[in-house]
Amino acid sequence: MKYLFVMDPVGSINHETDSTLLMMRESDRRGHELFYCTVEDLFVDRTFPHASIRRVTFNEGDPVFCLGEREAQPLSSVDALFMRKDPPFDMNYVFATYLLELASRDTFIINHPCGIRSANEKLYALNFPDAIPESLISKDLGQLKQFLLDVGGEMIIKPLAKCGGEGVFYIKEGDKNLHALIETSTSFGMEFIMAQRYLPEIKDGDKRIILINGEPVGAVSRVPQDNEHRGNIHVGGSSWKCDITERDLELCRIIAPRLRDDGLYFVGLDVIGDWITEINVTSPTCIVEINRLNGVQLENLLINFVEEQVGLKNN
Repeated sequence: MKYLFVMDPVGSINHETDSTLLMMRESDRRGHELFYCTVEDLFVDRTFPHASIRRVTFNEGDPVFCLGEREAQPLSSVDALFMRKDPPFDMNYVFATYLLELASRDTFIINHPCGIRSANEKLYALNFPDAIPESLISKDLGQLKQFLLDVGGEMIIKPLAKCGGEGVFYIKEGDKNLHALIETSTSFGMEFIMAQRYLPEIKDGDKRIILINGEPVGAVSRVPQDNEHRGNIHVGGSSWKCDITERDLELCRIIAPRLRDDGLYFVGLDVIGDWITEINVTSPTCIVEINRLNGVQLENLLINFVEEQVGLKNN
């Protein structure tokens, strides 16, 4: 099969921790043809979506892989397309999903571009009120201050279009920076943000659960440093082995039907304590950490699923 990975520039990826690279390696091991492009390489010619793609060839030594010459190809020429572009989820990202949606007529895409476009990683969780902590979406200073009081004087605020813990702040009643933090986060009342009740269980870790087609297949706990409230690994959080609890399974059962309906087949669920805080659908990570801590190969399960779906689509 021919697989195309739409992702960030390859020069920016961390070869030690990048989940997409694991997917590519497993696909290569199985003999599939691999191709790479960025969002900027997508285009539509006479209603037909195309991309300027480069073949990926893995090596035994250094460099890890080589890229072939650019070649304009219709997206219908590939069997599966992996949309792995990281946020920010800006208008350029939105337009890319429209282009890829045209390709979904002929090509299996994971995750489905329509599903990605509809499922903001912060707001999508609001569809499951029994699974999330108290939350407020607003850009109004007065509303956000009142919410802080309503939830006991501690809250987390975060932007709606970023990832990796960027722009996430812990706010406590009486903090002299309260107004400044909210003004900065909302761009002085011009942009919506999410506020959530602070969950003290974060000290025990922010659990990332990987789901494939709605089924949980692995998890890792990301524990923040003592002087941090964010467990994200790239801001200093450490990875710890953890179990998938009965409550975790219940949360997965709640969201799984909607994920499948929306074509969100590869998802990273963020859980603190008993609550979902985010549902990551753009380019979920942590496969490397889960594999290392549990002696598994989640990329194997994912490529199995993709091969199955391509077979169903071709039949």
